[in-house]
Amino acid sequence: MVLDGVNWRESIARHKAAPQEALIRKTLAQYQALGYTYLRDGGDRWGAGALAAKLAPEYGIRYRTPCFPIYKTGHYGSFIGRGFSTPAEYRALVREAKAAGAHFIKIMISGLMDFEHYGVLTDEPLAPGEIADMIAGAHDEGFSVMAHANGDSAVRAALAAGVDSIEHGAKPNDEILRLFRECGAFLCTTISPALPYALFDRSVSNASEVEQFNGNVVFEGIIECAKAALAHDIPVVLGNDVGCPWITQYDFWRELYYFHKFVGVSNAFALYTATSRSAELAGLGDVTGTVAAGKCADLIVTAENPLDDLRALRHVEQVMARGRLYAHPKFRERKNVTAELDKFL
Repeated sequence: MVLDGVNWRESIARHKAAPQEALIRKTLAQYQALGYTYLRDGGDRWGAGALAAKLAPEYGIRYRTPCFPIYKTGHYGSFIGRGFSTPAEYRALVREAKAAGAHFIKIMISGLMDFEHYGVLTDEPLAPGEIADMIAGAHDEGFSVMAHANGDSAVRAALAAGVDSIEHGAKPNDEILRLFRECGAFLCTTISPALPYALFDRSVSNASEVEQFNGNVVFEGIIECAKAALAHDIPVVLGNDVGCPWITQYDFWRELYYFHKFVGVSNAFALYTATSRSAELAGLGDVTGTVAAGKCADLIVTAENPLDDLRALRHVEQVMARGRLYAHPKFRERKNVTAELDKFL
């Protein structure tokens, strides 16, 4: 299950054209072939999500979208979402998303990292009261809320306001961990997008010294947050944020591998996190996520055993989605991306 982002940038010509059904179908077919039964798209900007949600069942995929992330004008998110200036405008956007078929609301309440100053994790987040009003406004319309939040102040404010999931995370402290437990929020860990900034040679990533330094702060914070969450029985799921550089649609298995390698979980627990635990967050735990009588026949077959080595997941021999069998799935691989990322296996 992919829980953070579906990269329509590869499907919509030059990021500008209107969604084209043929291209959306091509992308859904690729996900189908790779064995994905659930896609949680946190980054739709071009209107593809609503159409994809209608088409996805034909491919055995349950597709969920916010239709568009929401940010406050002048703050982080303008590259991907819809902006508001007043509380009334925000609530109007929530209602618009609802009318368009959104399944949840995504709010952008802090940046990713500062690209100019050493050691500054993120730009200035929204005020706690503003964050609380945004979450309440979405809950009032019956939505769950996922928050793009990086940096302890943004994460803390979102949790205090009752957010349902935190995307990415931040270096934890006792208060953040307490708030996670009290509000029952999930943490969606995303190691994949932080790794290239932190670990790639800058001649490859084209990151500045500041970007690499702060990228390492983000990378380590995400890992520490995941470790602390697991130690305190906070539910963790995995996302790979495919809108970011060096992240591909076919490589979600890497997030499981990184979870094992950097967070220190077993192979079995990584698989559980990406399947059963993810289905729980999606509200689909009674439908899929495990192999059991009465549930959908959603399976993959690999030549090697991923319990022995998670890298077995990169070679899927067969896929069964809702009982329909697909043999020998194929996809176009980006060899330069594979070569760089394989250095960290």
